[in-house]
Amino acid sequence: MTQDLILQAGRRTVLMETEAVTKLEERINGDFKRACELILQCGGRTIVTGMGKSGHIGRKIAATLASTGTPSFFVHPGEASHGDLGMITRDDLVIAISNSGTSAEVLTLLPLLKRLGIPMISMTGKADSPLAQAADVNLDIAVETEACPLGLAPTSSTTVTLVMGDALAVALLEARGFSAEDFAFSHPGGALGRRLLLKVEDVMHSGDELPQVSPETLLPKALLEMTSKGFGMTTVVDHKGSLLGVFTDGDLRRVIDHKVELDKATMDQVMSRRPKTVSAETLAAEALRIMEDHKITALVVEGEEHQPVGVVHMHDILRAGVI
Repeated sequence: MTQDLILQAGRRTVLMETEAVTKLEERINGDFKRACELILQCGGRTIVTGMGKSGHIGRKIAATLASTGTPSFFVHPGEASHGDLGMITRDDLVIAISNSGTSAEVLTLLPLLKRLGIPMISMTGKADSPLAQAADVNLDIAVETEACPLGLAPTSSTTVTLVMGDALAVALLEARGFSAEDFAFSHPGGALGRRLLLKVEDVMHSGDELPQVSPETLLPKALLEMTSKGFGMTTVVDHKGSLLGVFTDGDLRRVIDHKVELDKATMDQVMSRRPKTVSAETLAAEALRIMEDHKITALVVEGEEHQPVGVVHMHDILRAGVI
């Protein structure tokens, strides 16, 4: 097979599956709405089942539902007939996937599901199939042709099924008012969770670690405070503890360039009076963006009374895995 033929086969597959997915839009109809309503009314879990390639797609659909606010898991229909049916309760709902609508392992479960009175949504390519007829609502995942030139390997049909599952998950997510923070709580171990959950208060330095001087402090003493605390900066506060400004390594370079008398200069003369600040509740990812935008490495964490309550350094956020 020449390289040209290989490229043609790949592009043909993409075009065929794109066309199949495009036609799916017209099937987001009353049946789709009814399926969403059934899931929203379900007091238990949404159980997804399917054999073969439908089962692989079903696992992904269940995972997507679970991570977007719909408690869900996958049950293999073959294992269900040998004990795993006990994982399904009367409060649950079943999504059964079979392109033909005739998968024997899935059909075997129907009498048991009916006996439990469990609502069922089917995803099939044939509306007159036994599975579709037994379901409370059927979602049409039919395709005209598979991308496989032999018409045997599930290709276009599995892609369409996956997209239908994503459509369900997103529609349910929006119907539930599911937020980014809700999403993060189901992904606490990954970078996404860290970006969405980690706040400045979780990584900031406070108390004795906070560099702090008064406006009357001479520059040499302020430099000692900066060196001892190790943030390359110090806050400047008045007698009430309110933030007046900051003095940083960058300010020191500017002072030297202007040939200021270093041993006589006070913080009031050389500090930056409008420093960038964040609150303790600010997301660490947002604090990192502010530092990157303004080309600084640390931010003062400001309290409600405009007093510095901490300092957060870029390295602290990066070490926490927020990238």
